[in-house]
Amino acid sequence: MSTISADLSITPADETPALTPRQRVKAIVAGSTGNLVEWYDFYAYAFTALYFASSFFPQADRTAQLLNSAGIYAIGFLARPVGGWFFGRYADRKGRKAAMLLSVLLMCLGSLIIACLPTYAQIGAAAPALLLAARLLQGFSLGGEYGTSATYMSEVAIAGRRGFYSSFQYVTLIGGQLTAVLVVFVLQLLVSEETIHAWAWRVPFVIGAVLALSALYLRRGLHETSKGAAASAEAGTIKGLLRHPRALITVIALTAGGSLGFYTFTTYMQKYLVNTAGMSTRDATAVMTLALFCFMLVQPLFGLLSDRIGRRNMLIVWGALGTLATVPLLTAIGRVSDTTTAFALIMAAMLIQSFYTSISGLFKAELFPIEVRALGVGFSYAVANAVFGGSAEYVALAFKAAGSESLFYWYAAGMSGLALVTAVTMRDSRQHGTLNNAD
Repeated sequence: MSTISADLSITPADETPALTPRQRVKAIVAGSTGNLVEWYDFYAYAFTALYFASSFFPQADRTAQLLNSAGIYAIGFLARPVGGWFFGRYADRKGRKAAMLLSVLLMCLGSLIIACLPTYAQIGAAAPALLLAARLLQGFSLGGEYGTSATYMSEVAIAGRRGFYSSFQYVTLIGGQLTAVLVVFVLQLLVSEETIHAWAWRVPFVIGAVLALSALYLRRGLHETSKGAAASAEAGTIKGLLRHPRALITVIALTAGGSLGFYTFTTYMQKYLVNTAGMSTRDATAVMTLALFCFMLVQPLFGLLSDRIGRRNMLIVWGALGTLATVPLLTAIGRVSDTTTAFALIMAAMLIQSFYTSISGLFKAELFPIEVRALGVGFSYAVANAVFGGSAEYVALAFKAAGSESLFYWYAAGMSGLALVTAVTMRDSRQHGTLNNAD
């Protein structure tokens, strides 16, 4: 426990100017808006894969096409640790603002590439290769966005309300998903399925690129929270990060279970409703739109709860419920026959996940000192997220293709069990030190 305690000690590098209430709110809005755009761009791929898979992976059955597109989706996650390291180091040395501007710019570029990509019929094998390159760029960008924005939002939040303020990272993260699925839903209402398959699947990526330009403008005025961090010789270095091994292991273990559960019940769930429960694409999209909207709204409530009961207790509840409920919930959703029941079951799973998502970035930031905070949060999250979150959809589809889909349910429950053990043995990060002088 001594390692974690030392991680949260107050150092001279923690000195940042105090923020006025107006500056604090503006910083939260500007930082979170860029976060929304980044995640919208990334999730646009997941929610349009049902439509463009045949354009890049022809001559295969539907499950095989989804496996191919999910494979590229998963590979995009493998770029996240590289992005987490690069942007974490950049943010600890050059500032959170500079890192967040660069990350959203690269995400914009990745979306533009996908929007303009020729199909397999036009350029052959180069089409999926270019799709892979664009996803790697987006994964690299998002790997840096999470850690930097989580760190920034925790640093501008006021003491005693950090859970509430920091929960807006997942409000905007889920908001990005929701915006992506809403765009797809509107497309389904306005044009035919054939039109979406033919070319309209590109529209969400064009919208994402345009939104990114707006985020760039908003982020230009961000208040810098890391002044003085670069004064440390080990700022943003792996050597400095490895001085806090217990914090690093704690974040990786909790992120493994959290990412797997989150991606299972959000991005993969649309495909699961269509491919396993037999629901129509339109009904599945409608269910996920409503569920994601409710999921987004409850994040601040769970954030407030964490300010009262502590981060550790939140994580223990999440781990216990996830361990017990994952198998029954996934089994029931796979057999669902109507949209109302599907929504209720998915919402139950999302409420369980909210004990983790509402404080995901905050408890990680509270475990690291300022000179390696962005690197510690971003890199450790990206590693676990790439291995477990990014592969969730691919692993689930692989089990289904092998005729053993239920094994995925037990795999997800087992990862929740690992998170529970980790949460029980960790110390509540809320009770240690401060993140900056702005408190």
